[in-house]
Order: sequence, then C-alpha cells, then structure tokens
Amino acid sequence: MASPAFGAPGGAPTWCSSDKDFVTTAIGPSRLWATVGHGIVNEVYWPSTGQPQVRDISFYLVGDGHWIDLKRVRRYRLSTAGPYLPAVTIVHEGDNYQLTLDVLPDPRRDALLIRFDLEGPYRLVAILAPHLGSSGRDNSAWIDGGLGFAKSGDFSLCWAPSAPFTRVSCGYVGTSDGWQDLNHNGALAWEFDHASDGTVALSAELSGSHGVMAVGFSDSPRAALTLARSALTESFQDVRRHFLKYWEQWGVALKLPRPNDRLGDAGLLSATVLKMHEDRNFPGAVVASLSVPWGNSTDSLGGYHLVWPRDATLTAFALLAANQPHDARHILGHLLATQTSDGRWPQNYFPSGEPFWTGVQLDETAFPVLLAAKLRELGDEELSGIGPMVRAAVGFIVRSGPSSEQDRWEENPGVSSFTLAIVIAALVAAGPWLTAEERAYAESLADDWNERLEGWCYVTGTALAQEHRVAGYYVRLGTTDEDGAAGDRIALRNREGETILANALVSLEFSYLVRLGLRSPRDPRVLDTLVVVDSVLGVETPSGTLYHRYNDDGYGEHADGRPFDGHGIGRGWPLLVGERGHLAMQAGEDPLPYLQTMWNCASAGGLLPEQVWDAAAIPALGLVPGRPSGSAMPLLWSHAEFLKLLVARENGGRPIEMLVDVERRYAGATPPAAAQSRWRTEAPVVLLVAPRELLIEDREPFSLHFGINGWKEPRDRDATQGPFGLWSVALKADDLGGQASVQFTRRYGERWEGKDHSVSLVRTAGAHALQLAR
Repeated sequence: MASPAFGAPGGAPTWCSSDKDFVTTAIGPSRLWATVGHGIVNEVYWPSTGQPQVRDISFYLVGDGHWIDLKRVRRYRLSTAGPYLPAVTIVHEGDNYQLTLDVLPDPRRDALLIRFDLEGPYRLVAILAPHLGSSGRDNSAWIDGGLGFAKSGDFSLCWAPSAPFTRVSCGYVGTSDGWQDLNHNGALAWEFDHASDGTVALSAELSGSHGVMAVGFSDSPRAALTLARSALTESFQDVRRHFLKYWEQWGVALKLPRPNDRLGDAGLLSATVLKMHEDRNFPGAVVASLSVPWGNSTDSLGGYHLVWPRDATLTAFALLAANQPHDARHILGHLLATQTSDGRWPQNYFPSGEPFWTGVQLDETAFPVLLAAKLRELGDEELSGIGPMVRAAVGFIVRSGPSSEQDRWEENPGVSSFTLAIVIAALVAAGPWLTAEERAYAESLADDWNERLEGWCYVTGTALAQEHRVAGYYVRLGTTDEDGAAGDRIALRNREGETILANALVSLEFSYLVRLGLRSPRDPRVLDTLVVVDSVLGVETPSGTLYHRYNDDGYGEHADGRPFDGHGIGRGWPLLVGERGHLAMQAGEDPLPYLQTMWNCASAGGLLPEQVWDAAAIPALGLVPGRPSGSAMPLLWSHAEFLKLLVARENGGRPIEMLVDVERRYAGATPPAAAQSRWRTEAPVVLLVAPRELLIEDREPFSLHFGINGWKEPRDRDATQGPFGLWSVALKADDLGGQASVQFTRRYGERWEGKDHSVSLVRTAGAHALQLAR
C-alpha cells in the first residue's frame, strides 16, 4: 500500500544545542562514517566525508499504551573501547528499562552495524531518515521482502535485521512516517510499502530483545542489499575485533604527554578525531567537521563536511605533533593535488577537489607552504611535485598580497595580522624551493611586509586604548590604501548591516605573530593587546574563560536560543582558548589551565565544539553555559589547537608551527629594516626612509612618469619584469638622494592611470617610526 499524503520536508523546526556526542569510522576499505548524538545515530556519511546520506536513526521503546522517545528523554551514557578505539556503546537507562546500542562501521564493507540489547517490558522501534544525495528531498523509500530500501539518484541503501522485522513501513516525514504512527497509535500500526519522491522515512519494530541491524550503502538497491546481508553473516564480535585491530595498529604510534589521565586521554581522543575525518576515496582530504551547524534548521548541501585548506593544514600540524607524520604527508599530498592553476586553493571544497565556496583567503594559500617546510625541517622525504606547488603558491601570494579578499573568518577584506603572519612566514620558508633570484625577492618582500605590519594593524591613542590604559593594540583588520585611516568603519557581516570603527575592532588575530616567531611574546604591543583582548573578548563560563572571535560578532545563536540564521550573537570559541594558551605558554606561563578549560567544553563523548553557550541557561533548548551550542561539533580546528598546545607544553613551549628559518630571520624581536619599500596600489608607501630604495610594482607592464619635490625634473622609466611575473621600477639613491619627496603616475600603453601619487623622503629614526605607523 502506498503511503498517503506527501508531507512537509521535515515538519516544524526543532531548535536545540549541538546534537553530536561522537564520530566513528573504520580503518580499512569501508567508506562510511557515522555520528552519534542525543543517544541515537545522527548523520551517516558515504562514500565520502563530504556526502551525508542519512539524517538520523532514532530509537523508541513501545509498551502497553505508551511509548518513549529516547532522543527526547536523553538519559544515557556513552563509552568507547579506548581513547583511540572509536567503537561506540550507548546505554539508555530508565526506571524499568535498559537499552544498549553498539554502533560499529564494518571495516570491510560500506555498511553500518548496530547491535541492540533491551531489558524491560518494551519493544524496540527504530526510524531511519534517508537523506540520500545529501538532501532530504527527492528520496524514495519502499519495502521489499521485509527489508527497507531507499534511493535517490545514484545513491541507495538497504536496512536489514539479523532476525526479521516484526513490522516495517515507510512514509513521508510529517504525515505518514513512523513518528506520526507512534504519535497517533501508540505503536507501529501502519504498513505502507512505498513512498516516492519526497522527504521520507523508514520505520521498523525489531524482533526480540537483542540482535543486530545493518544498513548497507551502494549505487544500486541490489548492491546495498548484498552489503547489508553479507555484513550480518559475520559475528558482530568478529567484526568488532577487526575494527579494533586496525585502530590499535594506528594508535600505537601516538606519542603524547599525559599531564593527568583526563588530559592524556583527551589528547589521544583528539588525535583520533582528526584521523577519523580523513576521506577514504581521497586520502589526505580532511573535512572541517562531520556536521552541519544548527543542522536542525537547515538543509545545506555544504555544512562543514568540506575541506578548508587552513583547517586541513592545522590538522596536519597537530598530527605531526602526535607523531603521525604519514597522515600529515597524506594531507599535504591532497593539498598538492587540489591547488588551482593560479597557485591558490579554493576557499573550501569537497574531498574530490570540487570547489564549494570560491573566495580567496591568502592564509589558505600560505599554510600548505608552511606544512611542506615543516616536513622538510623534520627530514621527511619530499613528495613529488612539492617544488612547483610551493613556487606557484608563493607567486600567488606575491601578486595578491598583502591584503586578502577574505580574512580567516571568511567575512571581510583587508589586512589581517593573522593572515599576514602566515604569509610572511611562508615567503621565508619557501626559500629552499626557489631560485636564487626568487628567494631574494620573496625574503625582501617578507621583510617589507613584516616591517610595515604595525602600520596596517596596530593603533594607538584610541578611546579603547585610553579606557584600558594601554598605548595601543592590534586590530582585527587594517587598511592599506592611500586614503584609508584607522578610523574607517568595518561592516559586521552577521549583524544585519551594522558597522564598527576599525580601530575599535579587536581579536586574537595577532597571536600568530608570536606563534611563528615574528614578534616576541613580551613585545609591549603584544602585552597591551592582551590587556584589551582579555577584557573585551573574554567571557566567564562554568567551563572557564572563553573568547569571542571579535567584539560584536553575530555568528551564533540569538539571545533567545534560536539558531543562527544569517545573524545572531557570537559565542565563546574553545579554539581561541588554545590560541590564548599558546601566547601564555610562549610568555613562560604553564598553559595547563587553558587545556583544562578547552576540555571542559567537550561533549559527553569528548568532541570539541566550534562554540559554547555563554549566556543564561535555556533548558528547553538544551543550552547550558559553558557547554556546546548548536554550532559545528566536532570542529577539527578545535581539536588540532588542543593537541598542539598539549604537545608544545612538553616540548619547551615551542609551537609545532614554528620554523627554524623564520625564527632565525626574525627572532621574535623588533623587525629588521627592509632593504626596499614596495609601493603597490593596494599597499602604498607614504614615507620612505633614505637611503632605502623605492620599488613601484604592478601586475602589468607600465611606464613610470616621475619627478621630485613637486614634479621637478620629470622623467620616464619603463618597468621591467621580475620574479613571479610582477613589473617594477626601482627608484634608487641616485634618483632620490637629498630630496624631500617624489611624485609619480603610471602609463599603461596609451592609457594613463589618471592619478598622481606622492612619497615623502626622510632620513631620521623618528621618521622611520612614522613610516612604520603607516
């Protein structure tokens, strides 16, 4: 019988805190990942980490005249076989029942096994919600031979039990699905045999009090059936034994400190979470999270199950810290394969390499260079093609910087001290793969941007500085244009058009200046910024002090707990506790309290979220101060930051990202004076300290028309092409010596740019300080 009445896609929205407690996958041929939350199975991903195929598999107890929705009751505990053995056991307990669920991906097949054992006067009902093709729409479900099937396009699943289902049906979500059946009848009474082209669900009553069910995935219903049935032919214990064997072989190489048992286990689990996010079809592809932030309120195709080059590289650094260099090499190999022809990486992309969002974040172009340099520094055998990859990435950085189309929060253009720190370090670290001419240019450019960084990203004498009694502080974003000023306003992207003074917008972006050795942790500018950041961004929770991304952030739940819907209120981020902890560690403090705070934010299963709730509790929505919100969980960036800090604490306070060549060049002290100052339209020079050269650069050929002291002695000079395809004219001491200023404009063929520029020329140390102020 066909299921009646096409239902609404998902029914009324339900808002709640993050629904992830744990993630599991097998090591082996299997290409399946399962997530667990609220005591049930949430998303199941197949055949790639970028493709969720099941929204959830929920469980219900049916007794005489009543039924229990275990997800809503939430009286359960969760355990695994060990910190790096992700075989998950869920135990639900009530006054007169106990249900044990063992969730296990089959290491040999694309099948998920769930063993159940029920004690008490109830029958077990399960409801499976297919979202084949990564969407709940246009799915079809049917019953054949007592088994449940679903299909959408090239994706199929089969749901089979070890003993025949007592009752099995399919329906449309919101009208004829199993939950509606239970709600209307108090038990499963409907037996519909097909529901086509909609948002559908399969429902079944399991036979007996114990058994196993399998969900097989393939490109056809028949193949999915074969996988599900063959998975059930083997003893569950044998499958589990193989599952644990493969994970033990991987985990034995982990070398992590144990400041105490809790944090020691947390380190092992964090490394395992990172490993579990590696794709099987595309080795080395690690998605940012097997989750969709506020997934109960969206049907996004992307979610966080995409590869962000930044998150992937930070994951690789964390795995290096955990003594898993092969995994780090795999990540670098995948990055090498997904680099675009112009040398950058997409903002994010599916594990296959297909771009999803296409914005440009300059730090994501620089991070893979740092990873390649770190592996080289550690003596790792170089991957084929690394040289061309590095040269192409450096070329893009050279042609595009110092400003970036997007900052690391993917919201605003400008110069970010975080992005610039990564970029400067990459320009220096790339040296071994560059020609002598290219290396000299890259290092000179790094020196120039490093010297001018404070002019773009540090402000003094502002109202905020006066309020906190400091000389100045690093801002989240700076300007580089000739007419820009620190007082310009910046749009808050998640606050419905609100703006804020650029000189009042603070963040922890500056932390990587210290992390990578570009500035000393005791630099007065760093210390002053910490005073402001701790006051403006720090928020006290029962888990400890958390930090917001920046003041007036709008990425998070609304005040009433409603999910982020394009705007909201930003909450505390555990990963930023890790960044603050690194700063404390590099200044000589013990970062143990920061590690403890981070892990206090973890879910019941040990997953670190993107954000935690930092306002008054809203019990009806599961929002508890200091506990995970509805944002992404797990967030690999959070786990990577925790793991790196844990290891660095035992390694003399040295961050894993710090490179010897970069440290040697800048030594964390006052930046050395650059030999040349590079004028670009996006990064003009206002003051030039003689006898330094002025290099005027552009991306296309031009002729420079220039004069001195108010256009006296005008002359012309054609640009020449240098490394990485840039065109430039160098004005040297012979051109500028003893002069007060130089004026110039450019001609491109027959076209004049239509604007004059002026650079003041000075010789004193005080003037040098003024130059840095721009």
